[in-house]
Amino acid sequence: MIGATVVAGVLAVSAETAAFAVPVPPHEEVRAVGIGTTETQRVDAAALVRLDPTWDVLLLSDYDFIHALWQKARDGGETYDSVRTAAERAMASTLAADHVAYITTGIHEAHRLDQQRERDKAEAARLARVARQQVMTIIGITGSPEMLELNDEGFIRAVLRHPASGPEVRAAATQALTGAAAARQEFITNGAREAHNRDVARELLELAEKDRKEAELRKRQAERKNVAALFRVPMTQSLLDVSDDIFLREMLRTAPTDLHDSELYRAAQSAVNSMNPAHWQSFLGNGAEAAYKRDDAARRAKSAEANRVLARQVLAVARESGFNPNLVASAEKALATGDMAVAEFLSEEGQRRARRQSLLIGSATAPSTWQPIRHPGVNGRAASVGPVTSASPSDWRENATWLVVPSLSGQAGCHSFEAASKPGHYLRADESKNMVTLAADDNTTAFRADTTWCARMKGWPQSRPTAAWFIAGSYNEGTQVAITQRKELTLHGRWSDDIDLRAHPAWQVVPPLAP
Repeated sequence: MIGATVVAGVLAVSAETAAFAVPVPPHEEVRAVGIGTTETQRVDAAALVRLDPTWDVLLLSDYDFIHALWQKARDGGETYDSVRTAAERAMASTLAADHVAYITTGIHEAHRLDQQRERDKAEAARLARVARQQVMTIIGITGSPEMLELNDEGFIRAVLRHPASGPEVRAAATQALTGAAAARQEFITNGAREAHNRDVARELLELAEKDRKEAELRKRQAERKNVAALFRVPMTQSLLDVSDDIFLREMLRTAPTDLHDSELYRAAQSAVNSMNPAHWQSFLGNGAEAAYKRDDAARRAKSAEANRVLARQVLAVARESGFNPNLVASAEKALATGDMAVAEFLSEEGQRRARRQSLLIGSATAPSTWQPIRHPGVNGRAASVGPVTSASPSDWRENATWLVVPSLSGQAGCHSFEAASKPGHYLRADESKNMVTLAADDNTTAFRADTTWCARMKGWPQSRPTAAWFIAGSYNEGTQVAITQRKELTLHGRWSDDIDLRAHPAWQVVPPLAP
Protein backbone atom coordinates (compact mmCIF):
# COMPACT_ATOMS: atom_id res chain seq x y z
CA MET A 1 0.00 0.00 0.00
CA ILE A 2 3.02 2.27 -0.32
CA GLY A 3 1.85 5.46 -1.96
CA ALA A 4 3.23 5.95 -5.45
CA THR A 5 4.96 9.28 -5.96
CA VAL A 6 3.27 11.46 -8.52
CA VAL A 7 5.78 11.93 -11.31
CA ALA A 8 5.99 15.59 -12.20
CA GLY A 9 7.86 16.72 -15.22
CA VAL A 10 7.95 19.00 -18.16
CA LEU A 11 7.56 17.50 -21.60
CA ALA A 12 9.19 19.59 -24.27
CA VAL A 13 8.60 18.34 -27.77
CA SER A 14 10.26 19.77 -30.87
CA ALA A 15 10.25 18.63 -34.45
CA GLU A 16 13.53 16.78 -33.99
CA THR A 17 13.74 15.61 -30.37
CA ALA A 18 11.71 14.97 -27.25
CA ALA A 19 13.19 15.57 -23.81
CA PHE A 20 11.77 14.73 -20.40
CA ALA A 21 12.49 16.35 -17.04
CA VAL A 22 11.37 13.80 -14.47
CA PRO A 23 12.01 14.45 -10.75
CA VAL A 24 14.32 12.20 -8.83
CA PRO A 25 12.37 9.29 -7.24
CA PRO A 26 11.29 9.98 -3.64
CA HIS A 27 13.63 7.55 -1.93
CA GLU A 28 16.66 9.27 -3.51
CA GLU A 29 15.57 12.69 -2.25
CA VAL A 30 14.86 11.28 1.19
CA ARG A 31 18.26 9.69 1.59
CA ALA A 32 19.88 13.07 0.96
CA VAL A 33 18.04 14.54 3.94
CA GLY A 34 19.88 12.38 6.46
CA ILE A 35 18.95 12.00 10.12
CA GLY A 36 16.63 14.37 11.97
CA THR A 37 15.79 12.18 14.96
CA THR A 38 17.68 11.27 18.10
CA GLU A 39 18.96 7.86 19.17
CA THR A 40 16.42 7.78 22.02
CA GLN A 41 13.54 8.50 19.66
CA ARG A 42 14.66 5.71 17.35
CA VAL A 43 15.12 3.19 20.13
CA ASP A 44 11.63 4.00 21.43
CA ALA A 45 10.15 3.58 17.94
CA ALA A 46 12.02 0.32 17.30
CA ALA A 47 10.77 -1.17 20.57
CA LEU A 48 7.16 -0.89 19.40
CA VAL A 49 7.70 -3.38 16.55
CA ARG A 50 10.45 -5.39 18.28
CA LEU A 51 13.15 -4.17 15.92
CA ASP A 52 16.66 -4.72 17.31
CA PRO A 53 18.20 -1.20 17.42
CA THR A 54 21.73 -2.21 16.43
CA TRP A 55 24.23 0.50 15.48
CA ASP A 56 23.79 -0.11 11.76
CA VAL A 57 20.04 0.41 12.19
CA LEU A 58 20.44 3.55 14.32
CA LEU A 59 22.76 5.08 11.72
CA LEU A 60 20.26 4.74 8.86
CA SER A 61 18.69 7.84 7.34
CA ASP A 62 15.22 8.64 8.64
CA TYR A 63 13.66 7.21 5.49
CA ASP A 64 15.64 3.96 5.68
CA PHE A 65 14.90 3.66 9.39
CA ILE A 66 11.15 3.93 8.65
CA HIS A 67 11.63 1.26 6.00
CA ALA A 68 13.20 -1.03 8.62
CA LEU A 69 10.23 -0.36 10.93
CA TRP A 70 7.85 -1.06 8.06
CA GLN A 71 9.50 -4.42 7.33
CA LYS A 72 9.10 -5.53 10.96
CA ALA A 73 5.49 -4.33 10.99
CA ARG A 74 4.75 -6.15 7.74
CA ASP A 75 6.27 -9.37 9.06
CA GLY A 76 4.20 -8.96 12.24
CA GLY A 77 0.92 -9.29 10.32
CA GLU A 78 -2.42 -7.85 11.45
CA THR A 79 -1.01 -6.94 14.87
CA TYR A 80 0.71 -3.94 13.27
CA ASP A 81 -1.83 -2.91 10.61
CA SER A 82 -1.96 0.74 11.65
CA VAL A 83 1.81 1.00 12.19
CA ARG A 84 2.46 -0.49 8.75
CA THR A 85 -0.13 1.68 7.00
CA ALA A 86 1.20 4.86 8.64
CA ALA A 87 4.77 3.90 7.68
CA GLU A 88 3.73 3.44 4.06
CA ARG A 89 2.22 6.89 4.05
CA ALA A 90 5.35 8.39 5.60
CA MET A 91 7.61 6.67 3.06
CA ALA A 92 5.48 8.04 0.23
CA SER A 93 6.34 11.57 1.34
CA THR A 94 9.47 13.45 0.23
CA LEU A 95 9.31 15.81 3.22
CA ALA A 96 11.88 15.24 5.97
CA ALA A 97 9.41 16.64 8.52
CA ASP A 98 6.96 13.82 7.72
CA HIS A 99 9.65 11.20 8.37
CA VAL A 100 10.64 12.81 11.67
CA ALA A 101 6.98 13.07 12.68
CA TYR A 102 6.40 9.36 12.04
CA ILE A 103 9.43 8.27 14.09
CA THR A 104 8.75 10.63 17.00
CA THR A 105 4.95 10.55 17.28
CA GLY A 106 3.25 8.87 14.32
CA ILE A 107 4.37 5.32 15.06
CA HIS A 108 3.34 5.71 18.70
CA GLU A 109 -0.15 6.91 17.75
CA ALA A 110 -0.50 4.10 15.22
CA HIS A 111 0.74 1.54 17.75
CA ARG A 112 -1.86 2.68 20.26
CA LEU A 113 -4.53 2.13 17.62
CA ASP A 114 -3.16 -1.35 16.92
CA GLN A 115 -3.09 -2.19 20.62
CA GLN A 116 -6.66 -1.03 21.06
CA ARG A 117 -7.75 -3.07 18.04
CA GLU A 118 -6.05 -6.15 19.46
CA ARG A 119 -7.79 -5.62 22.80
CA ASP A 120 -11.10 -5.11 21.05
CA LYS A 121 -10.60 -8.26 18.97
CA ALA A 122 -9.76 -10.30 22.06
CA GLU A 123 -12.77 -8.89 23.88
CA ALA A 124 -14.99 -9.59 20.88
CA ALA A 125 -13.80 -13.21 20.80
CA ARG A 126 -14.48 -13.57 24.52
CA LEU A 127 -17.93 -12.03 24.22
CA ALA A 128 -18.74 -14.26 21.25
CA ARG A 129 -18.07 -17.29 23.44
CA VAL A 130 -20.10 -15.72 26.25
CA ALA A 131 -23.00 -15.10 23.85
CA ARG A 132 -22.99 -18.76 22.81
CA GLN A 133 -23.00 -19.84 26.45
CA GLN A 134 -25.93 -17.52 27.14
CA VAL A 135 -27.89 -19.00 24.24
CA MET A 136 -27.28 -22.52 25.51
CA THR A 137 -28.18 -21.56 29.09
CA ILE A 138 -31.40 -19.77 28.17
CA ILE A 139 -32.63 -22.48 25.81
CA GLY A 140 -31.58 -25.27 28.18
CA ILE A 141 -28.85 -26.95 26.14
CA THR A 142 -26.58 -28.86 28.51
CA GLY A 143 -23.68 -31.28 28.16
CA SER A 144 -22.49 -29.89 24.82
CA PRO A 145 -19.33 -27.80 25.52
CA GLU A 146 -18.06 -28.55 22.02
CA MET A 147 -20.74 -26.22 20.65
CA LEU A 148 -18.81 -23.25 22.07
CA GLU A 149 -15.92 -23.93 19.68
CA LEU A 150 -18.02 -23.97 16.52
CA ASN A 151 -18.09 -21.07 14.08
CA ASP A 152 -21.29 -19.03 13.83
CA GLU A 153 -22.91 -21.21 11.16
CA GLY A 154 -22.02 -24.47 12.90
CA PHE A 155 -23.29 -23.21 16.25
CA ILE A 156 -26.62 -22.09 14.80
CA ARG A 157 -27.09 -25.44 13.05
CA ALA A 158 -26.42 -27.21 16.36
CA VAL A 159 -29.04 -25.03 18.06
CA LEU A 160 -31.48 -25.71 15.23
CA ARG A 161 -31.12 -29.48 15.64
CA HIS A 162 -31.20 -29.56 19.45
CA PRO A 163 -34.45 -30.92 20.98
CA ALA A 164 -34.49 -28.14 23.61
CA SER A 165 -35.05 -25.52 20.91
CA GLY A 166 -38.65 -24.46 20.48
CA PRO A 167 -40.41 -23.64 17.20
CA GLU A 168 -39.62 -19.92 17.40
CA VAL A 169 -35.92 -20.62 18.02
CA ARG A 170 -35.80 -23.07 15.13
CA ALA A 171 -37.52 -20.60 12.81
CA ALA A 172 -35.13 -17.80 13.82
CA ALA A 173 -32.13 -20.12 13.37
CA THR A 174 -33.28 -21.11 9.90
CA GLN A 175 -33.71 -17.49 8.91
CA ALA A 176 -30.26 -16.60 10.27
CA LEU A 177 -28.63 -19.40 8.28
CA THR A 178 -30.10 -18.06 5.05
CA GLY A 179 -28.87 -14.52 5.78
CA ALA A 180 -25.50 -12.80 5.77
CA ALA A 181 -22.82 -12.94 8.46
CA ALA A 182 -24.47 -10.04 10.28
CA ALA A 183 -27.72 -12.01 10.59
CA ARG A 184 -25.89 -14.99 12.11
CA GLN A 185 -24.11 -12.79 14.64
CA GLU A 186 -27.37 -11.06 15.57
CA PHE A 187 -29.07 -14.44 16.13
CA ILE A 188 -26.36 -15.48 18.59
CA THR A 189 -26.20 -12.10 20.36
CA ASN A 190 -29.91 -11.34 20.64
CA GLY A 191 -32.07 -13.33 18.22
CA ALA A 192 -31.95 -16.73 19.91
CA ARG A 193 -32.80 -15.23 23.29
CA GLU A 194 -35.68 -13.22 21.87
CA ALA A 195 -36.99 -16.24 19.96
CA HIS A 196 -36.82 -18.38 23.10
CA ASN A 197 -38.78 -15.70 24.97
CA ARG A 198 -41.46 -15.94 22.29
CA ASP A 199 -41.54 -19.71 22.75
CA VAL A 200 -41.96 -19.21 26.50
CA ALA A 201 -44.67 -16.60 25.98
CA ARG A 202 -46.60 -19.00 23.76
CA GLU A 203 -46.33 -21.77 26.34
CA LEU A 204 -47.44 -19.40 29.11
CA LEU A 205 -50.41 -18.25 27.07
CA GLU A 206 -51.51 -21.83 26.60
CA LEU A 207 -50.92 -22.57 30.27
CA ALA A 208 -52.78 -19.46 31.44
CA GLU A 209 -55.98 -20.78 29.93
CA LYS A 210 -55.72 -23.75 32.28
CA ASP A 211 -53.90 -22.46 35.35
CA ARG A 212 -53.31 -18.73 35.65
CA LYS A 213 -51.37 -19.01 38.92
CA GLU A 214 -48.98 -21.59 37.49
CA ALA A 215 -48.53 -19.46 34.37
CA GLU A 216 -47.55 -16.45 36.48
CA LEU A 217 -45.00 -18.54 38.40
CA ARG A 218 -43.51 -19.85 35.15
CA LYS A 219 -43.32 -16.32 33.75
CA ARG A 220 -41.47 -15.11 36.84
CA GLN A 221 -39.02 -18.01 36.65
CA ALA A 222 -38.40 -17.45 32.92
CA GLU A 223 -37.63 -13.78 33.51
CA ARG A 224 -35.13 -14.62 36.24
CA LYS A 225 -33.43 -17.28 34.14
CA ASN A 226 -33.07 -14.76 31.35
CA VAL A 227 -31.62 -12.07 33.65
CA ALA A 228 -29.24 -14.54 35.31
CA ALA A 229 -27.97 -15.56 31.87
CA LEU A 230 -27.33 -11.91 30.99
CA PHE A 231 -25.35 -11.49 34.22
CA ARG A 232 -23.58 -14.81 33.55
CA VAL A 233 -24.63 -16.09 36.98
CA PRO A 234 -25.48 -19.81 37.33
CA MET A 235 -29.18 -20.30 38.04
CA THR A 236 -30.17 -22.21 41.18
CA GLN A 237 -33.44 -23.12 42.83
CA SER A 238 -32.72 -20.71 45.69
CA LEU A 239 -32.50 -17.83 43.22
CA LEU A 240 -35.93 -18.79 41.92
CA ASP A 241 -37.40 -18.75 45.41
CA VAL A 242 -36.09 -15.43 46.83
CA SER A 243 -37.80 -12.06 46.51
CA ASP A 244 -37.16 -9.79 43.53
CA ASP A 245 -35.10 -7.47 45.72
CA ILE A 246 -32.83 -10.23 47.00
CA PHE A 247 -32.53 -11.74 43.52
CA LEU A 248 -31.28 -8.47 42.04
CA ARG A 249 -28.84 -7.89 44.89
CA GLU A 250 -27.46 -11.37 44.31
CA MET A 251 -27.00 -10.58 40.62
CA LEU A 252 -25.02 -7.47 41.55
CA ARG A 253 -22.95 -9.33 44.13
CA THR A 254 -21.96 -12.26 41.91
CA ALA A 255 -21.73 -10.54 38.51
CA PRO A 256 -18.33 -10.86 36.78
CA THR A 257 -16.04 -7.87 37.27
CA ASP A 258 -16.15 -6.86 33.62
CA LEU A 259 -19.88 -6.14 33.96
CA HIS A 260 -19.47 -3.61 36.77
CA ASP A 261 -19.17 -0.70 34.31
CA SER A 262 -21.97 -1.86 32.05
CA GLU A 263 -25.43 -0.45 31.41
CA LEU A 264 -26.84 -3.77 32.63
CA TYR A 265 -25.13 -3.45 36.00
CA ARG A 266 -26.03 0.22 36.43
CA ALA A 267 -29.67 -0.41 35.54
CA ALA A 268 -29.86 -3.19 38.15
CA GLN A 269 -28.27 -0.90 40.75
CA SER A 270 -30.77 1.83 39.94
CA ALA A 271 -33.68 -0.58 40.35
CA VAL A 272 -32.39 -1.87 43.69
CA ASN A 273 -31.63 1.61 45.02
CA SER A 274 -35.13 2.80 44.20
CA MET A 275 -36.59 0.43 46.82
CA ASN A 276 -39.67 0.30 44.55
CA PRO A 277 -41.05 -3.20 43.81
CA ALA A 278 -42.50 -1.90 40.54
CA HIS A 279 -38.99 -0.93 39.40
CA TRP A 280 -37.67 -4.39 40.31
CA GLN A 281 -40.40 -6.04 38.27
CA SER A 282 -39.84 -3.66 35.36
CA PHE A 283 -36.12 -4.44 35.31
CA LEU A 284 -36.80 -8.19 35.37
CA GLY A 285 -39.50 -7.89 32.72
CA ASN A 286 -37.73 -5.86 30.03
CA GLY A 287 -35.29 -3.44 31.67
CA ALA A 288 -32.42 -5.94 31.80
CA GLU A 289 -32.94 -6.87 28.15
CA ALA A 290 -32.93 -3.21 27.08
CA ALA A 291 -29.79 -2.43 29.11
CA TYR A 292 -27.99 -5.47 27.71
CA LYS A 293 -28.77 -4.31 24.17
CA ARG A 294 -27.40 -0.85 24.96
CA ASP A 295 -24.15 -2.48 26.08
CA ASP A 296 -24.05 -4.57 22.93
CA ALA A 297 -24.68 -1.52 20.74
CA ALA A 298 -21.88 0.42 22.50
CA ARG A 299 -19.42 -2.44 22.02
CA ARG A 300 -20.27 -2.69 18.35
CA ALA A 301 -20.00 1.06 17.84
CA LYS A 302 -16.55 1.17 19.47
CA SER A 303 -15.26 -1.70 17.37
CA ALA A 304 -16.83 -0.26 14.24
CA GLU A 305 -15.21 3.14 14.73
CA ALA A 306 -11.78 1.56 15.17
CA ASN A 307 -12.35 -0.37 11.95
CA ARG A 308 -13.46 2.78 10.14
CA VAL A 309 -10.32 4.63 11.25
CA LEU A 310 -8.12 1.88 9.81
CA ALA A 311 -10.22 1.62 6.62
CA ARG A 312 -9.86 5.36 6.05
CA GLN A 313 -6.08 5.02 6.51
CA VAL A 314 -5.97 2.19 3.96
CA LEU A 315 -8.09 4.29 1.58
CA ALA A 316 -5.81 7.33 1.90
CA VAL A 317 -2.68 5.30 1.12
CA ALA A 318 -4.39 3.53 -1.80
CA ARG A 319 -5.47 6.86 -3.29
CA GLU A 320 -1.93 8.20 -3.06
CA SER A 321 -0.57 5.03 -4.68
CA GLY A 322 -2.65 5.39 -7.82
CA PHE A 323 -2.16 1.73 -8.73
CA ASN A 324 -4.84 0.21 -6.48
CA PRO A 325 -8.10 1.51 -8.00
CA ASN A 326 -9.99 -1.61 -6.96
CA LEU A 327 -8.76 -1.17 -3.37
CA VAL A 328 -9.92 2.45 -3.43
CA ALA A 329 -13.34 1.49 -4.81
CA SER A 330 -13.71 -1.37 -2.31
CA ALA A 331 -12.79 0.86 0.64
CA GLU A 332 -15.17 3.62 -0.46
CA LYS A 333 -17.98 1.11 -0.95
CA ALA A 334 -17.38 -0.53 2.43
CA LEU A 335 -17.31 2.81 4.26
CA ALA A 336 -20.52 3.87 2.54
CA THR A 337 -22.28 0.53 3.13
CA GLY A 338 -21.90 -0.01 6.86
CA ASP A 339 -19.97 -1.51 9.75
CA MET A 340 -20.15 -5.15 8.67
CA ALA A 341 -18.95 -4.25 5.19
CA VAL A 342 -15.96 -2.40 6.70
CA ALA A 343 -15.08 -5.38 8.90
CA GLU A 344 -15.26 -7.71 5.90
CA PHE A 345 -13.13 -5.30 3.84
CA LEU A 346 -10.42 -5.28 6.55
CA SER A 347 -10.35 -9.06 6.93
CA GLU A 348 -7.46 -10.92 5.35
CA GLU A 349 -9.72 -12.32 2.64
CA GLY A 350 -11.33 -8.92 2.09
CA GLN A 351 -7.97 -7.23 1.62
CA ARG A 352 -6.79 -9.88 -0.82
CA ARG A 353 -9.94 -9.48 -2.90
CA ALA A 354 -9.79 -5.68 -2.80
CA ARG A 355 -6.20 -5.68 -4.05
CA ARG A 356 -7.06 -7.71 -7.15
CA GLN A 357 -6.24 -6.01 -10.44
CA SER A 358 -5.31 -7.06 -13.95
CA LEU A 359 -2.24 -5.73 -15.78
CA LEU A 360 -2.26 -4.74 -19.43
CA ILE A 361 0.96 -4.29 -21.38
CA GLY A 362 1.52 -2.98 -24.88
CA SER A 363 2.73 -0.14 -27.05
CA ALA A 364 1.95 3.26 -25.59
CA THR A 365 1.19 4.59 -29.08
CA ALA A 366 -1.00 1.66 -30.18
CA PRO A 367 -3.87 1.00 -27.72
CA SER A 368 -5.05 -1.99 -29.74
CA THR A 369 -1.88 -3.88 -28.80
CA TRP A 370 -2.58 -3.77 -25.04
CA GLN A 371 -3.32 -7.23 -23.64
CA PRO A 372 -3.34 -8.80 -20.14
CA ILE A 373 -0.23 -10.22 -18.48
CA ARG A 374 -0.93 -13.76 -17.35
CA HIS A 375 1.11 -16.43 -15.64
CA PRO A 376 1.42 -20.10 -16.70
CA GLY A 377 0.48 -21.52 -13.31
CA VAL A 378 3.86 -23.26 -13.05
CA ASN A 379 6.62 -21.99 -10.78
CA GLY A 380 9.61 -20.71 -12.73
CA ARG A 381 7.86 -20.48 -16.10
CA ALA A 382 7.73 -17.25 -18.09
CA ALA A 383 4.77 -14.90 -17.86
CA SER A 384 3.12 -14.08 -21.17
CA VAL A 385 0.77 -11.68 -22.89
CA GLY A 386 -2.43 -12.94 -24.41
CA PRO A 387 -6.04 -12.19 -25.25
CA VAL A 388 -8.06 -12.73 -22.07
CA THR A 389 -11.49 -11.14 -21.65
CA SER A 390 -14.40 -11.33 -19.23
CA ALA A 391 -15.82 -14.08 -21.45
CA SER A 392 -12.69 -16.28 -21.18
CA PRO A 393 -12.66 -19.46 -19.04
CA SER A 394 -12.37 -18.79 -15.33
CA ASP A 395 -8.86 -20.29 -15.02
CA TRP A 396 -7.61 -17.98 -17.79
CA ARG A 397 -9.10 -14.97 -16.02
CA GLU A 398 -7.67 -16.06 -12.65
CA ASN A 399 -4.20 -16.40 -14.18
CA ALA A 400 -4.51 -12.87 -15.56
CA THR A 401 -5.43 -11.38 -12.18
CA TRP A 402 -2.84 -10.06 -9.73
CA LEU A 403 -2.73 -8.58 -6.25
CA VAL A 404 -1.03 -5.17 -6.33
CA VAL A 405 0.85 -5.01 -3.02
CA PRO A 406 3.61 -2.76 -1.60
CA SER A 407 6.98 -3.79 -3.00
CA LEU A 408 8.48 -6.69 -1.09
CA SER A 409 11.76 -4.78 -0.90
CA GLY A 410 9.97 -1.83 0.73
CA GLN A 411 11.00 0.65 -1.95
CA ALA A 412 8.77 3.73 -1.91
CA GLY A 413 6.56 4.20 -4.95
CA CYS A 414 7.13 0.62 -6.08
CA HIS A 415 4.96 -2.50 -6.02
CA SER A 416 5.01 -6.26 -6.23
CA PHE A 417 2.47 -8.32 -8.14
CA GLU A 418 1.20 -11.50 -6.46
CA ALA A 419 -0.68 -14.09 -8.50
CA ALA A 420 -4.30 -14.14 -7.32
CA SER A 421 -4.66 -17.84 -8.13
CA LYS A 422 -1.31 -18.84 -6.54
CA PRO A 423 -0.78 -17.07 -3.20
CA GLY A 424 2.88 -16.53 -2.37
CA HIS A 425 3.91 -16.47 -6.04
CA TYR A 426 5.01 -13.21 -7.64
CA LEU A 427 5.98 -11.68 -10.97
CA ARG A 428 9.78 -11.87 -10.89
CA ALA A 429 12.54 -10.41 -13.05
CA ASP A 430 14.70 -13.55 -13.26
CA GLU A 431 18.05 -12.49 -14.70
CA SER A 432 19.34 -16.08 -14.72
CA LYS A 433 16.69 -16.88 -17.35
CA ASN A 434 16.49 -13.36 -18.79
CA MET A 435 12.69 -13.68 -18.42
CA VAL A 436 9.86 -12.38 -16.29
CA THR A 437 8.59 -15.48 -14.49
CA LEU A 438 6.11 -16.67 -11.92
CA ALA A 439 8.15 -17.43 -8.80
CA ALA A 440 7.45 -18.65 -5.26
CA ASP A 441 8.61 -16.36 -2.46
CA ASP A 442 11.77 -17.79 -0.89
CA ASN A 443 11.97 -14.91 1.64
CA THR A 444 15.42 -13.78 0.49
CA THR A 445 16.66 -10.26 -0.09
CA ALA A 446 17.41 -11.12 -3.72
CA PHE A 447 13.85 -12.34 -4.29
CA ARG A 448 12.38 -9.19 -2.77
CA ALA A 449 14.51 -7.05 -5.08
CA ASP A 450 13.62 -9.12 -8.16
CA THR A 451 9.89 -8.84 -7.46
CA THR A 452 9.96 -5.06 -6.99
CA TRP A 453 8.48 -3.08 -9.90
CA CYS A 454 8.86 0.70 -10.04
CA ALA A 455 6.70 2.98 -12.17
CA ARG A 456 8.15 5.72 -14.37
CA MET A 457 6.11 8.53 -15.95
CA LYS A 458 2.87 7.52 -14.27
CA GLY A 459 -0.19 8.53 -16.28
CA TRP A 460 1.71 9.60 -19.39
CA PRO A 461 1.03 6.63 -21.71
CA GLN A 462 -2.04 7.71 -23.69
CA SER A 463 -3.01 9.90 -20.68
CA ARG A 464 -4.09 6.86 -18.71
CA PRO A 465 -4.05 7.63 -14.93
CA THR A 466 -3.18 4.07 -13.91
CA ALA A 467 -0.58 3.49 -16.64
CA ALA A 468 3.20 3.80 -16.50
CA TRP A 469 6.42 2.24 -17.68
CA PHE A 470 7.41 -0.34 -15.05
CA ILE A 471 11.01 -1.33 -14.52
CA ALA A 472 12.18 -4.21 -12.35
CA GLY A 473 14.51 -3.82 -9.39
CA SER A 474 14.91 -0.12 -8.64
CA TYR A 475 14.50 3.36 -10.06
CA ASN A 476 18.20 3.81 -10.79
CA GLU A 477 19.31 0.39 -11.98
CA GLY A 478 16.05 -1.22 -12.98
CA THR A 479 15.63 -3.58 -15.90
CA GLN A 480 13.34 -2.85 -18.85
CA VAL A 481 10.80 -5.37 -20.12
CA ALA A 482 10.03 -6.40 -23.69
CA ILE A 483 7.70 -8.90 -25.37
CA THR A 484 9.14 -11.76 -27.44
CA GLN A 485 7.64 -13.17 -30.63
CA ARG A 486 6.24 -15.96 -28.48
CA LYS A 487 4.39 -13.29 -26.46
CA GLU A 488 6.51 -13.97 -23.37
CA LEU A 489 7.92 -11.24 -21.15
CA THR A 490 11.67 -10.90 -21.38
CA LEU A 491 14.24 -8.66 -19.70
CA HIS A 492 15.73 -6.12 -22.08
CA GLY A 493 18.70 -4.49 -20.42
CA ARG A 494 19.16 -1.78 -17.82
CA TRP A 495 16.99 1.29 -17.95
CA SER A 496 18.95 4.32 -19.09
CA ASP A 497 16.55 7.22 -19.59
CA ASP A 498 12.89 7.98 -20.16
CA ILE A 499 13.24 8.42 -23.90
CA ASP A 500 14.77 4.96 -24.22
CA LEU A 501 12.11 3.52 -21.91
CA ARG A 502 9.32 4.82 -24.15
CA ALA A 503 10.45 2.39 -26.85
CA HIS A 504 9.43 -0.46 -24.55
CA PRO A 505 5.92 -1.64 -23.65
CA ALA A 506 3.95 0.37 -21.13
CA TRP A 507 1.78 -1.13 -18.40
CA GLN A 508 -1.70 -0.28 -17.16
CA VAL A 509 -3.55 -1.37 -14.01
CA VAL A 510 -7.17 -2.18 -14.91
CA PRO A 511 -10.20 -3.82 -13.19
CA PRO A 512 -9.59 -7.47 -12.32
CA LEU A 513 -10.64 -10.04 -14.90
CA ALA A 514 -11.42 -12.35 -11.95
CA PRO A 515 -13.00 -10.02 -9.33
